[in-house]
Amino acid sequence: MLPSIEHRLAAELAAKPAQIAAAVALLDEGATVPFIARYRKEATGGLDDVQLRLLEERLRYLRELEARRTAIIESITEQNKMTPELLQAISLAPDKAQLEDLYLPYKPKRRTKAQIALEAGLEPLADALLADPTLSPEAEAATYLCGPFTTADGDNPGVPDAKAALDGARQILTERFAEDAGLLQALREYVQEHGVVQSKVIEGKETAAEKYADYFDYAESINTVPSHRALAVFRGRREEMLDVRLRLDSEEEKPGWSAPHNPCENRIAARFGIQDQGRPADRWLMDTVRWTWRVKVSMHLETELMGALRTRAETEAIQVFARNLKDLLLAAPAGPRVTMGLDPGIRTGVKVAVVDETGKVVDTATVYPHQPRNDWDGSLHTLAKLAEKHGVSLIAIGNGTASRETDKLARELIRQRPELKLTSIVVSEAGASVYSASEFASRELPELDVSLRGAVSIARRLQDPLAELVKIDPKSIGVGQYQHDVSEFQLARSLDAVVEDCVNAVGVDVNTASVPLLARVSGLSSSVAQAIVSLRDAKGRFTSRAQLRDVPRLGDKTFEQAAGFLRIMDGDNPLDASAVHPESYPLVERILADIRQDLKSVIGNGALLKSLKPAKYTDERFGLPTVTDILGELDKPGRDPRPEFTTASFREGIETLADLRPDMILEGVVTNVAAFGAFVDIGVHQDGLVHISALSDKFVKDPHSVVKAGQVVKVKVLEVDEKRKRIALTMRLADSAAQASRKPQAGELAPRDTRGQGKAADGKRNRAPARVMDGAMAAAFAKLKG
Repeated sequence: MLPSIEHRLAAELAAKPAQIAAAVALLDEGATVPFIARYRKEATGGLDDVQLRLLEERLRYLRELEARRTAIIESITEQNKMTPELLQAISLAPDKAQLEDLYLPYKPKRRTKAQIALEAGLEPLADALLADPTLSPEAEAATYLCGPFTTADGDNPGVPDAKAALDGARQILTERFAEDAGLLQALREYVQEHGVVQSKVIEGKETAAEKYADYFDYAESINTVPSHRALAVFRGRREEMLDVRLRLDSEEEKPGWSAPHNPCENRIAARFGIQDQGRPADRWLMDTVRWTWRVKVSMHLETELMGALRTRAETEAIQVFARNLKDLLLAAPAGPRVTMGLDPGIRTGVKVAVVDETGKVVDTATVYPHQPRNDWDGSLHTLAKLAEKHGVSLIAIGNGTASRETDKLARELIRQRPELKLTSIVVSEAGASVYSASEFASRELPELDVSLRGAVSIARRLQDPLAELVKIDPKSIGVGQYQHDVSEFQLARSLDAVVEDCVNAVGVDVNTASVPLLARVSGLSSSVAQAIVSLRDAKGRFTSRAQLRDVPRLGDKTFEQAAGFLRIMDGDNPLDASAVHPESYPLVERILADIRQDLKSVIGNGALLKSLKPAKYTDERFGLPTVTDILGELDKPGRDPRPEFTTASFREGIETLADLRPDMILEGVVTNVAAFGAFVDIGVHQDGLVHISALSDKFVKDPHSVVKAGQVVKVKVLEVDEKRKRIALTMRLADSAAQASRKPQAGELAPRDTRGQGKAADGKRNRAPARVMDGAMAAAFAKLKG
């Protein structure tokens, strides 16, 4: 028998079965991953949130596998076809593919041609020709003729002639060969190793399919196709622009019926002892082998393996989205500072919203500095009055249309009124319009027009990106790669997990948090989050975590899951502002009693806390990990894991693509990281691409190891294509634009790092495109997020 689920998970995660069993039990009891990772380290042996998320996903798969295994055993048993050997094989099947292979011959199916042939009594003919190829197929077939008849399953045409008999016998053998589980697995492994994904443009659609030009005549091993190329090919097929198929590396063109047998056909023949020795039935049997491969097995494996490629590509794309989202959510907050949000617009004007230190809207306006009104001076006057009136210190400018023109307005205001001590920052406005029109925004800002709500969101996301972005569906934040080509359910589940982990890693001030933010706290539902806010509005701020027990529907289990992540700032108990869980307060009191100190003198006293020996305070309830965490938390209570706030400075005078010149060195902000590189906002309304080969002087396998969304970077301009609105950038500042765009001489590889590229069908490394704007880089510029 297979090892238990716990033992299989332990092997996959390199953990002990006891750790896995404890984590599984906690998950089954309703504990969340953030809670288990933070407050149940003793039970799980310190499994972190990444391991727990993987465990959660794999546990779901393995349980589905076991449920399917049980259903298959029951089905075959009910058919009275179960044997000890088959039961053992089913019990040992390690994955769904092999399990379904074993079930295939017994799976209820529509009446097939093979079943009709079996009803007509043709199985003995098939068995005889397979066992003795010296027999004459035509002569043997002539003895199996019969007229039409009717069975319980329907009418049967009978066997009118020898050709019909041989066709029926072939159907029987084809189905038998195609449902041999051992053979299917061997063929699957061969095709996985030697399969080539090939795409060609559909004739007559060359112009319409221009964005798929890189895939008009494309071939790459199925094992090396990166996720972005796989998803691009699948999209091209879905849009009926590309003809995509999976072929063997030994068959560049579709072979004719008389072509030599390929390696897979040879494996089928060898499995059933079929050889072409010139005997009367050999040609018929070899044709049956070819029929089995071309009509049954190759189509089945192509569907399965291309489906597996899509799943792998989707998984990688979702992981890219999740990492980018995490970086964006955990971006440095500007903090509680009065902020003016500017939502740029040209004809409709620039929407203005001022929010105080807590994010409360204190003023709004609309100014028209751009065409057609061109009220530049009036706009400066209005913004100056608002800044002076409310003590604004930050100006947040959305990075959409007219952002550079609006940024110029803000910089002139700063120059004219230095005494206001203003700082302007361009921030991503992705999803702001989605928030503005949302039901929550209408409840949160009912008195504001939809157009002004976007300016509020832009201001707040500078103050605290996490608190504001949780109000928006993660899929609308715009940091994905091919996000509309992946499973919506899988994407939503993955992104929800990221948001949950980020919110709980930072912690939430229960007295200022919005309903959407509270709803992401471990254990809290949207209804409980709303109940917390309602109680806060009715009775005033919470002064202790204990008061949370007064919230309707917030029971003991919910309190256990949530309390450690909810902060009560300036409350009755300083511990309520920390990540120390209320269940551990008695431990803190025991430590204080032992060292004869009060809590206020201990909090932040690093020297004292470092002198304590955690092992001294462990007991049956609190192990070394918990005690160590508590001492660290007392040293820096409620420490925010996010980095310090920094801003990028866009160069004066660089506002459009036309202003860019090769070899310019600029500062920018990473807006998105994909498998092929990073997109960087350099302040010209169009993000530039730093290809993976230009991220570092060292070989880069994963762009996320070098950059992350929100990071401020220095880049050099390599090439600008104004017509297609594409900018090629490099973070290797020693690179030159001339070198990057130089065409290679005969026999010379293009000047680009080709390590990590896939292999072509001939097994050789794919060569890099001659110019940085061509090939994979050009495809990358499509960005294809929606």
